[in-house]
Amino acid sequence: MGRTLPTITDAFYREQESFNRFRRALRRSDQKVLDDLFASARLHLAAASYAADALPMETFLLAMLLEQHKEVMRLRAQVEEFSRPRDE
Repeated sequence: MGRTLPTITDAFYREQESFNRFRRALRRSDQKVLDDLFASARLHLAAASYAADALPMETFLLAMLLEQHKEVMRLRAQVEEFSRPRDE
């Protein structure tokens, strides 16, 4: 019989657990931010399962970065919308 590989979800929760001591050392406000980053990575676990060649944490960090960039793009669009001259 072959060996069963852990799922990407299992790998995700192991990686998140490995940061527990780091998280506890942060200020409460920073703990919330870190939790939000991990939550954003969790949104992309299905896609992460296709990144077999990458290290799991690299994939999770890229998913976090993806969500952050989406937010930056959304905010830029809002700024541009508010910056446009309005016809009165």
